[in-house]
Amino acid sequence: MVRVDDRTDDKPMTFRTAWLILIACSAVSLVVAAMAALNTALPGIAADTGSTNSQMTWILDSYTLVLAALLLPAGAIGDRFGRRGVLLVGLVIFGIGSLSAIWVDGPTELIATRIVAGAGAALIMPTTLSLITAGVPRERRAVAISIWAAVAGAGAIAGFFVTGVLLNFFHWHSVFITFAVSTTVVLALTFTIGTSKDENPGRFDIVGSLTSMAAVAGVVFGLLEAPHRGWADPLILLCLIGGAALVAVFIVVEHRRTDPLLDVDLFRNRAFASGSLSVGLQFLASFGVFFLVLQQLQLVFGYSPLKSAVALFPMVAGVGLFAMIGNWVAVRYSLKFVLGVGVAIAALGVLLLGIVETDEYWKVGALLGVCAIGIGLATAPSTTAIMSNTPLENQGVGSAVNDTARELGAAIGIALAGSIMAAGYEERIGATADAAKAQIGMQDPAAASAAEEAIRGSLAGAVKVSESLPPEGARLAEAITSGAQAAFLPPMQTACLVLGGVLAAGAVFLGWFTPRDLDAAASPEA
Repeated sequence: MVRVDDRTDDKPMTFRTAWLILIACSAVSLVVAAMAALNTALPGIAADTGSTNSQMTWILDSYTLVLAALLLPAGAIGDRFGRRGVLLVGLVIFGIGSLSAIWVDGPTELIATRIVAGAGAALIMPTTLSLITAGVPRERRAVAISIWAAVAGAGAIAGFFVTGVLLNFFHWHSVFITFAVSTTVVLALTFTIGTSKDENPGRFDIVGSLTSMAAVAGVVFGLLEAPHRGWADPLILLCLIGGAALVAVFIVVEHRRTDPLLDVDLFRNRAFASGSLSVGLQFLASFGVFFLVLQQLQLVFGYSPLKSAVALFPMVAGVGLFAMIGNWVAVRYSLKFVLGVGVAIAALGVLLLGIVETDEYWKVGALLGVCAIGIGLATAPSTTAIMSNTPLENQGVGSAVNDTARELGAAIGIALAGSIMAAGYEERIGATADAAKAQIGMQDPAAASAAEEAIRGSLAGAVKVSESLPPEGARLAEAITSGAQAAFLPPMQTACLVLGGVLAAGAVFLGWFTPRDLDAAASPEA
């Protein structure tokens, strides 16, 4: 196993080690930023490609679905064939998927390019962390993982920010061109780092790979589509129940194989299991909060996409700073303390977003800072716990477990927040939609039904209707906007309370279940 040494070393980090960390972090930042960037560019993309609401959803979600489904097999491929080589292949595929998006004519073709980019991202993400854990000396490994975790945690906000800057000056094609150019640079620099692999990999687990892909794809698809279709929709139930059943099948299959894709007994290691759960909870919190707060900033406060990204900077600062502190505390003193307290602080921040009336930005920013402190404290120790308890030859698979926990946590957070928001908004918006339909119908009966549907659909739809009204309809526009905002804010607070409650329960469990030591081999409990 990769052992975490709690002794300090007075030697400075070598240039070779720092360069490896820089390249790995640059690569993972591309993957994470690409998950978030299109949220900002989607209105322009939809207008140019003629996308329906369902197609707009899959322009975003197809990338995430493919990435999540392929992570475990991709990590194993890196362990088997060499992590640098697989990273290079992933960068090429990711760059092709990004660049080809500028030549598409319709939403279906764009979704196809996102699928290609997601496949490349699946090869990139686990290899970046496994290159670090296998290539960085053990006395510097905790610092390296802290940097990687901070970059991976803040990458989504970087995606929002860069996209906002580009869209202020250029067409949405510039987003994909930027990803393609950045990928080319990272690809060239990757040739300058070393590689690592499992010298005795055994037979590749094809059955386990296919089972894990189907299980993760089913669960993630169900979670992503549930807010739109409803939790009782037959397809959603089939995906969620079928995905859970396939997880059970995967566990049975892996127990019986001589060379399994994933040694599922690793989850009997309490440090490994606690780290995996903590990573999932952190991304449940961060992506659930992003989903809610970005709508509030843009549609209630009236911020531009760029200003909204800047408004999220307290998350970047908090996660970046406290990731270093959290790993130091975990390595020196107690993993149990830092995971339990970190997730509890994040829970407090999310709960306060649901309790406090965030009618001014300084309140939102302060509470985002509280969330970031908690996530920052827990993020690097969670990843370190996973990787330090994974055999050195299987670091790619360990990294893939870490990344899969991130994707599942993000999907659950968005599904919970989205479902609560949709139900609460629909319950409250009826009077505003009916009044708008009646008044618009007096002037343009053909447009009245479409306006009502848009207002009932979402706050974004209501704002779009109000902005499309002529100057003489200013009073109606104001009524639509204020009514939609009034229908949005209570369910937003409810969603924060639910997300915060899940985090609080998770913090209590982690405080009880997590061992004190990062390395299970050093723990008396082992």
